[in-house]
Amino acid sequence: MVITQTDPDVSPGTTNLDIIDLKFTDFGTYTCVASLKGGGISDISIDVNISSSTVPPNLTVPQEKSPLVTREGDTIELQCQVTGKPKPIILWSRADKEVPMPDGSMQMESYDGILRIVNVSREMTGTYRCQTSQYNGFNVKPREALVQLIVQYPPAVEPTFLEIRQGHGRSVTMTCRVLRAYPTRVLTFEWRLGNKLLRTGQFDAQDSTEYTIRSLSRDSYGIYNCNIINEAGAGRCSFFMTGKAYAPEFYYDTYNPLWQNRARVYAYSLEWTQMNPDAVDRILTYHLGIRQAGQQRWWEQEIAVNGKIQKGELITYNLTELIKPEAYEVRLTPVTIYGDGDSTIRVIKYSAPMNPHLREFHCGFEDGNICLFTQDEKDGFDWTRQNIILRDTKYTPNTGPSADRSGSKEGFFMYIEASSPRKEGDRARLISPLFSIPPKNPYGATNTAYCFSFYYNMYGQHIGTLNVYLRLKSQTSIESPFWSSSGNKGQPWSQARVNIHPNTSFQVIFEGIRGKGIEGDIAIDDISIVEGECTKSDYVNNPIPSGTVRTLLHIQIFPVFLLMSVLSHQR
Repeated sequence: MVITQTDPDVSPGTTNLDIIDLKFTDFGTYTCVASLKGGGISDISIDVNISSSTVPPNLTVPQEKSPLVTREGDTIELQCQVTGKPKPIILWSRADKEVPMPDGSMQMESYDGILRIVNVSREMTGTYRCQTSQYNGFNVKPREALVQLIVQYPPAVEPTFLEIRQGHGRSVTMTCRVLRAYPTRVLTFEWRLGNKLLRTGQFDAQDSTEYTIRSLSRDSYGIYNCNIINEAGAGRCSFFMTGKAYAPEFYYDTYNPLWQNRARVYAYSLEWTQMNPDAVDRILTYHLGIRQAGQQRWWEQEIAVNGKIQKGELITYNLTELIKPEAYEVRLTPVTIYGDGDSTIRVIKYSAPMNPHLREFHCGFEDGNICLFTQDEKDGFDWTRQNIILRDTKYTPNTGPSADRSGSKEGFFMYIEASSPRKEGDRARLISPLFSIPPKNPYGATNTAYCFSFYYNMYGQHIGTLNVYLRLKSQTSIESPFWSSSGNKGQPWSQARVNIHPNTSFQVIFEGIRGKGIEGDIAIDDISIVEGECTKSDYVNNPIPSGTVRTLLHIQIFPVFLLMSVLSHQR
């Protein structure tokens, strides 16, 4: 048969040969040759074979290949033997659940009937289906077979690590619990203290094992390991048994430094409570270390403890002969018969008073404790502490400050980042520590005010809103707004000063609301609260709806005596 031109019913460059009513004599090899008139380019051809020897496919699973047992992390091959002429492609999928295959797809192809899984995990345990694909154009029903895979894995246990603090002579029980394991009924355990074997055994029906120390002694302290073992490996519970005392917790709700009459010297009343004093042996003494900020040498001394410290008991010690206006780093370590406990470090700072009764709070966010401010857990995202030197080089241009409020690129400030994944209306709330005010003066009322001030930067075409709220301790669910600003205010820092009149312990909340786009970073810095009204010359107050402000800012209260002096590290 010779076809000399393209069939007009098919696409250009395509030619068909249709054989109607195929007969035995039509079996054989057909050659299609394409050539160009005039020569110069070689002819091309292809052979097509029509044969009567097609064999339908068949799938079987070798008996030793199902179920297959392997260990987590190994490489495993699932096999289905396929016959037929020609051999079809094999499609693998999960038969027991609608989950992806190891490569992330719902179906994997195999030309030799083998499914190879690298780094097998416990989630891959289950039944797999192998199935023939469309059979070379013939209408033949797909064949399929099932292969079961069992993945063994070491026991998963809890706790993986637990610190236990107990005093001498007390009884302690440690429990190691099995969460998951395969195989589950071939489990043994061994308890060790360091390299010393304490106890071994085998699990029956229980899912945990215990080890008890009847009376702790000095030799009982250390790291206890419980290894739970099956054919696939071991899981480990670790217990750190110690008699160390917990760290003391500095009390920040204190008066300012104790001023002395000598020109260059001041003293400071250091106050703290002891965390969980009953957890270990009685605290015998405290090691006190003090050094001037920026210096290397610690000056050490002991603070004797008379009697047993009660939980929540406030302990006071006066630091004297401190040089004005230097700041000092203080380290406090409890000591028991076990030895030194955990230490706590804080910084105390000198701030000269403007009048004998001044109480004040200042925060520039230079310390990592951010002056004991906390992030609101119920908001959409968090404020971030940053300076210009540490800023990501990929930051959004044309937004945010170019330095901190003082002009230093090394100085820190707090800001909200408006870039993705933030969207319009998202809120970030930063909550101050609780400032305490003693009970009201029973002898008469006074109009005591506090001057609240801070610096803010709202530079960018997509700036949203910055709100400031006052939260009173007796009304924790009620927050009263007393300052607000929205929109682009330019690149320089601005200052806000507002008089507040809290009549009980209170907190201040900064709320940043993301604007329409990514050029919407808002920053705050150098917050202060000082007893006494702000001076009228620099009084700044952005309006809030009038009824709310009047109610908040014009309350007559009795004298207050104290604001927290939060000037150093968090507990």
